Amino acid sequence: MLTLASKLKRDDGVRGPRASNPASDSTRRVSVRDKLLVKEVAELEANLPCTCKVNFPDPNKLHYFQLTVIPDEGYYQGGKFQFEIEVPDAYNMVPPKVKCLTRIWHPNITETGEICLSLLREHSIDGTGWAPTRTLKDVVWGLNSLFTDLLNFDDPLNIEAAEHHLRDKEDFRSKVEDYMKRYAR
Repeated sequence: MLTLASKLKRDDGVRGPRASNPASDSTRRVSVRDKLLVKEVAELEANLPCTCKVNFPDPNKLHYFQLTVIPDEGYYQGGKFQFEIEVPDAYNMVPPKVKCLTRIWHPNITETGEICLSLLREHSIDGTGWAPTRTLKDVVWGLNSLFTDLLNFDDPLNIEAAEHHLRDKEDFRSKVEDYMKRYAR
């Protein structure tokens, strides 16, 4: 899986300890983001929640991957929800960009895939937003928790879904199940 890490080691071995000419060295420079991702992806894979799976479409591009969350409790139990995670060049100073690819009826995720999760906010008033000390593991665990303990009806992004829950919990559950049957299998 960590082909980028082995490639970096292999390239360093071929090049030798900084003996190459400066021009070719600058074309081979590895970004801070990519060095961080090699370490963070290994940590993520070792500490993945049992309800999550990660997929790297291109193992040489650790900055783009997909996450599948299959909740085992709550309103969304049994659904299969896909997320796209893209890590920008300025990572870890800025958070990853995350989008839900599965249409869902959820107070914190819009039907078009926007996500309300405080740790994905670059600037947060309450201090729970993104910080350089956060990692991909925090992002994955946070997304997983949106289906259980971080499900938040009091500060919704999808106001209509939150109001629906407030008005009629059973009808809300029915609509969630309908969306899962149609989009989350």
